[in-house]
Parts: sequence; C-alpha cells; structure tokens
Amino acid sequence: MHIKGDHAELVVEGRLDVRSAADARTALHDAVDSGQGDLVLDLKALHSWDATGLGVIMGVHRRAGRCGRRLVLRDVPPQMQRVLVATRLHRILTIAS
Repeated sequence: MHIKGDHAELVVEGRLDVRSAADARTALHDAVDSGQGDLVLDLKALHSWDATGLGVIMGVHRRAGRCGRRLVLRDVPPQMQRVLVATRLHRILTIAS
C-alpha cells in the first residue's frame, strides 16, 4: 500500500488491509490534521481492502469531521463500491465519481 499526495488530495494504491492499516492510519491522520477543506482520497489504484482497511477509512472520516473537514472518496473501484453499498456506508461517506 502506498499513499502519496498532500494534505488536500491523496492517492491510495495497492491493498488497504491489516498489514498496512497502521501506516495508512498514520499518513491519513497526518493529512487530516495538517490541512483545511475537503480531504480527497483517490482510490482508483486501490486493489482491495479488508474490514481493517474499511475501519481505517471510517476512522479518518470521523477525525475529519471533528476537524471541520470532509473526507471525499473518489474513483472507488466497483467491487469496493459494492462493499460500501452492502454495509450502507455509502449513506455516510461522501463518494465522488
């Protein structure tokens, strides 16, 4: 898993799973804490995520809200979009095309 970008837009690549969760959480929390406005996560290069990875996304969503920011997921791959719909998280998270 690789995360690159700045405090406003990040590209998440590879797998977001139990092995990469701690590093991802640290990088994403740092981005939330150091910026203003929307934090956009571009997920087009994300191959998969597990429950731990989804938990990281939800934690970043909550942290962004506490900081007066909004987390926006962009280019969510279809299989991950189905997971968001099945868990009804698509109603909570902001998803952009």
